[in-house]
Amino acid sequence: MQPINAAIDTIQSDLIAFARDLVRTKSYSGDEEAIIHLIEKKMNALDYDEIVIDPMGNIVGRIGSGRKVLLFDSHVDTVAVTDASQWKHDPFGGVIEDGRLYGRGAVDMKSSAAAAIYAGATAKKLGIARDKTIYVSGTVMEEDCDGENLNYLFEALDMRPDYVVICEPSSNRIALGHKGKAQIRIRTYGVSAHGAAPEKGVNAVYEMAEIIARIEERNRELMETKGIRATLVLSKISSVSASLNAVPSQCEVYVDRRTVPGETEASIRQEMDHLVSGKNASWEVGTLRRRSWTGMEVVYQPFHPAWKIDREHELTNACIQAYDDTFGHGPDEFEFWDFSTNAVTPVSMGIPTIGFGPGDSRMAHMRDENCPVHQFVDACRFYTQVIRNME
Repeated sequence: MQPINAAIDTIQSDLIAFARDLVRTKSYSGDEEAIIHLIEKKMNALDYDEIVIDPMGNIVGRIGSGRKVLLFDSHVDTVAVTDASQWKHDPFGGVIEDGRLYGRGAVDMKSSAAAAIYAGATAKKLGIARDKTIYVSGTVMEEDCDGENLNYLFEALDMRPDYVVICEPSSNRIALGHKGKAQIRIRTYGVSAHGAAPEKGVNAVYEMAEIIARIEERNRELMETKGIRATLVLSKISSVSASLNAVPSQCEVYVDRRTVPGETEASIRQEMDHLVSGKNASWEVGTLRRRSWTGMEVVYQPFHPAWKIDREHELTNACIQAYDDTFGHGPDEFEFWDFSTNAVTPVSMGIPTIGFGPGDSRMAHMRDENCPVHQFVDACRFYTQVIRNME
């Protein structure tokens, strides 16, 4: 571990400066062109063997060309800032105060991206990537379309890694998996009538009222379960009517269902059928359509199962050893993310996947988002050690 520590110590100030530059570069989902070219410039300066920007706008750098293929993925898009005047520091200032990097994306997840990019370069410099192929990706549009970026990247570049490390924030704990999600659109149907004669119509909002009660009751049931808990949340509601003086002819709600290991697509579909049972209603997966910064239309189906890597898997063991080498002891606990990540794509392909990243995930999307500097420097050490340990 001494050569890795010495190498990271040498580049630490450059790593921190780069993380600050990433935070200073606004990169809302669908508008990541500037940050992708910033990463391209940095990868060139760090002597990556190959750098590719795919038609969707994702960037991936390669080091080595050996048999074992390992990918470190960080998304580089962020959610928007709508309350900049209320932040402690400029959300795009890249300010460091009391050992913490402040700004939008500092946690989610530009500090991780900087750490992974420098880890790849350090592995090349030390010669520990010589018999491996190391990919480091900066993916786009994750906030709305998690996994669709890697799905496109793998297909466009004919890439299939042997292992994937998702660098989402975990407070530098090894993440063994995360909840799945199903985003569902439910519609009820009524009959329009004048507001002065509502008895001649059927109010689609009233038709939805019982479904909403069922959603609330189902979430109460899920919250009472022990262990990792699934959730069901109504996140949006709207209606259609001929005018403000008319009975609504249609009502629509959008629900967010977080799933846990053991739940299946079939069981979730059965649950949705039960929610609309006996009502003049239908449901469907809430397909999203977005456009990437390159102009490519992205169609996203948000229906992914939960996943968890086996505690005894060779990738898990390699990460545990890397943790021990980095921190001087084995992990006290493991992370299981509440949220969904780009892992949904490699997991669906049967590729062993694990997570590790600096920063407290609860800070993501929040005002005054910040990440401890020492955590992303340590993450760089960890990622470099994982590269060394993967045989």
